[in-house]
Amino acid sequence: MAAVPQDILDRIRSLERQVRELTGRSQMRPALDKVLHGDIVIGEGGQLFAETPGGQRTFIVGQTPQGDWGVGIGREDGTAALTVGDDDATDRQMIRMWNRDRDYREVIVMDDYYCDRFLGRPWLPLPMYPTANSAMEGTTSWQFAWVGRMPAQNAVAVLEFSSIASAGGQVRITYVAPGSDARLLETWTLPANTWVNKTFTVPLDDAEWGDAVLFQIEHRNSASTGAIETRMFNAYTRNTFTPSEAPDIPARTAAAAAAPAAFEADLAATPESPVEPGLRRVDE
Repeated sequence: MAAVPQDILDRIRSLERQVRELTGRSQMRPALDKVLHGDIVIGEGGQLFAETPGGQRTFIVGQTPQGDWGVGIGREDGTAALTVGDDDATDRQMIRMWNRDRDYREVIVMDDYYCDRFLGRPWLPLPMYPTANSAMEGTTSWQFAWVGRMPAQNAVAVLEFSSIASAGGQVRITYVAPGSDARLLETWTLPANTWVNKTFTVPLDDAEWGDAVLFQIEHRNSASTGAIETRMFNAYTRNTFTPSEAPDIPARTAAAAAAPAAFEADLAATPESPVEPGLRRVDE
């Protein structure tokens, strides 16, 4: 039998039938809004966003237009809450937590930009304690005036103090890192009856995060008839401000110096103690 060409109405009816079949099948399948098994990979550029109905982005992950790979968690008003990566094409990949003040945006928690192994913010107090000889008379031999020992958290220590001696004297300050000898930072002479103010900014050389570091301030009289006193005004640790403030890296074993193979390796790392991962006892 010869084939008879369909007219336009037959073709329209055929298309309508196919559309109904496709529509019915699509409704029979589960909605594609879940991943029950397997992974989702975003690679070779691109980003994944989560947005509020008003268009404010509350989650971003992937490669930014500037070329940095990062993660961002935002608040409902669109301001950043937590970011990984600086979006400035650097390789430092800082992690930063932001305050909620929209008029004065500030980072309140972060790692250190110039020193990979230390906390940047918050700044922490450096506990310095006076000894019985912080104010003394007659003694011309070196005596401890103030001492302080703490687990290293930030990369740089700042100490501000002042000394006076009735008949003149001397003061010195030392820094001790784990496994190293005391490092004399400076010795200076006090003129009679004159307050001498000192501020020391000291990178915590040869210390890993969590290692105990020690500062010692000593003084002595120039004459046995004299009296000397040292007063501490400020002592804290902070992040680095310039590359030159980055502390020297301590000697490490080959195992400790090896870079982690992958992100998953860090997540699976075994904590050093049952108290808190990575925290060292200060008396080790």
